[in-house]
Parts: sequence; structure tokens; C-alpha cells
Amino acid sequence: MITISMDMEQYDCPFIATSDDHDVTFTTLHWDFNPSVDQLETRIVVDGEDRGALSNGLSALRDHDNMRDYELLSKRGGAAHVRTVIGETDAMATIRDHDGYITGPFHIEDGSETWNVGFDSPEVTDRALGGLEVNNEFDILSRERLRLDTLQRFARNADAAATLVEGCSDLSEVERETLTAAVEHGYFDTPRNGTLETIADEFGVSAPAVSKNLRRAQRKVNQRVVDALDSLR
Repeated sequence: MITISMDMEQYDCPFIATSDDHDVTFTTLHWDFNPSVDQLETRIVVDGEDRGALSNGLSALRDHDNMRDYELLSKRGGAAHVRTVIGETDAMATIRDHDGYITGPFHIEDGSETWNVGFDSPEVTDRALGGLEVNNEFDILSRERLRLDTLQRFARNADAAATLVEGCSDLSEVERETLTAAVEHGYFDTPRNGTLETIADEFGVSAPAVSKNLRRAQRKVNQRVVDALDSLR
């Protein structure tokens, strides 16, 4: 299996066009392609810069020429969950013509989309990429050949990976920023480079406040790491 991650610009994609014109991003949760009518149905999360940006983005998405069906499932603050049905884009058709398949979620922001797709051989991969070049702009972010044992490990440990993701999601914005700063400043290095005071200066708070936020972040992440280790196979 050849897995490709690419930064894709599709000129006939409603999500890309909307994110290019409005301060919104899209992340897929579920997708299903219906080959009998060449349509892609998705459940997708929309994040707006603010309520106004979200409202404008949703309106633009709904009114796009390639939008076949649109349903707002839920909305809160600057985020929404929507169901959409769009017509097959040129890039989607090219991937399908070469028996390609989705290997990861899609994320759309600022007029481009991160694609994670796979193919069964290097030769088919090269032909598919050549076909994509005809009507689309894209940059290859990574290209990797996965062996069978690697695929088995991914499949067996999907639950462990989800546990780690949930642990990161549990962090508050302050905890996430504090933990990131601690790593970047070398607080966990041996010998230690950064200090609590260094991190505190960056955020304009006291060292005890940094210590408190850092302990909370470590406790949440460490518990999820232990949970993930227990489920590794």
C-alpha cells in the first residue's frame, strides 16, 4: 500500500471555495460515495473565526453550484455540524479511476485541503498523480509505502490511538498552550533548559500558575497514555 498525504486545491469543491472566501475551516467526520449518481455525502464540522464568519460561510456553502443537498445538524457558537451532498469533483473522479481509497480525515482551510489517500502499487500511484496534475494544483506532503505488518499494527491499535487523541482533546486551551511552551522551551530536557519562570514570562503569569496548569495537563495526558498502553497489541 502506498499512502499519500497532499495539500490539494480543487476548483470545483464547495468546501475549498468557501474556505477561500470566508474565515471558516472544515474537518470531515464521515463520508460515503454513491457511485450510481456520482455524489459524495459527508458529515462535516465547520469552525468559524466568529459567529458572523460561520453564518456567512454556511450560507456560501449551501449556495455553491456543486452543492446537491445541505442540512444543518447542529450549531453552537462559532462551530456547526452539517450534512452535505456534493457532486463528484474532478480530483475525486481521478482517485476513483485509479482504485484509490481514503486513508485519513480531510481538513480544509484557506482554500486548500489536506488529502490522505492510498493506492495499491507505486505504478498506480504515479499514474493517479499524473492524472491529478491535469486539472488540479497540489503538493505532496508525504509519500510512504506501508508493509503488511505496519498495516496490521495500525488496525490493531486504532483504539489506542483514539485514546491518545481524546486525551489531547481533554486539555483546555491554557493547558495545551502551557504544555506546548514547556516542550518548546526545553523544560523536560535533560539537563533542563527552560524553567517555570521562562514559560511564565511568555504568558505574563506567575510561575506557580504555570506549574499548576502544567501539572493538570500532564495528569490528563499521562492518564490517557497509560490507558493507551494497556490496549496496545
